[in-house]
Amino acid sequence: MSEELTPKQVTRMAKLQKRLRAEVGRAIGDYNMIEDGDRVMCCLSGGKDSYAMLDILLNLQQRAPIKFEIVAVNLDQKQPGFPEDILPAYLDTLGVAYHILEKDTYSIVKEKIPEGKTTCSLCSRLRRGTLYGFAQKIGATKIALGHHRDDIIETMFLNMFFAGKMKAMPPKLLSDDGANMVIRPLAYCREKDIAEYAKLKDFPIIPCNLCGSQENLKRAAVKDMLVQWDKQHPGRIETIFTAMQNTAPSQGVDREQFDFLSLKRDPDAPLRGDVAESDLPAFDFVDVANNGHINLDKAARIDVVSTYTPE
Repeated sequence: MSEELTPKQVTRMAKLQKRLRAEVGRAIGDYNMIEDGDRVMCCLSGGKDSYAMLDILLNLQQRAPIKFEIVAVNLDQKQPGFPEDILPAYLDTLGVAYHILEKDTYSIVKEKIPEGKTTCSLCSRLRRGTLYGFAQKIGATKIALGHHRDDIIETMFLNMFFAGKMKAMPPKLLSDDGANMVIRPLAYCREKDIAEYAKLKDFPIIPCNLCGSQENLKRAAVKDMLVQWDKQHPGRIETIFTAMQNTAPSQGVDREQFDFLSLKRDPDAPLRGDVAESDLPAFDFVDVANNGHINLDKAARIDVVSTYTPE
């Protein structure tokens, strides 16, 4: 670290590490992300999230009841001004196995994307393809990416608002060809905790603005919306993520997720009138109208006093 931490900062860093370690461990357990004998390829971009992911995984590796290997991988996409020495120097201090790859995707992106347009989407696809191929080459059984809980929620709202889909980033994903398993160990971690932890740990951050592309304005707008919600309604973000873990297809409108077309009533189900009178709750509907609640102690019931059937 470049500066000596105060005792208060040391305590805070230990608390954050404990929290992040617990959240990563819980996510790994909930989604069976890492198994005994796995070779985990930890993708490093030089940003706070991937640094924190590697740090926590190395910490868990020492405590886990299973054995797994960690290999750090960075892809140098040849953006002008990229500081090639920073990541190798940092990884050397950790003593972790690592690979630095080089592939000039920068030139491809600049060629394909008009000036002033956001380059992040194509850039990430090219990066992903390269990393997928390298994972197979080194025999990696899992590919770990540094997306956190806020990334997952932001992606859901982006897809809702701009793509008309209820779709996010799953904590564990099998690639379309079935060859690679992607995991997101930080899925339960808050970005603000990661940012504070990265600052205290003094990770050698490499900014993601070297290619000169504009910030993704849509994602920035969604992020700002969530930040405001978090300030005005504490706990809302946690509730949103919990809701994403508790979907009910039969209560939605997606015909692909639930077979509404063949949904039929059960003709053999007992008629409500066949239920014993003693089994029905007693509702005083006058009491409900007057007081706004149901009084189960009342015995008043609704009786059919007249009927009419048109000829």
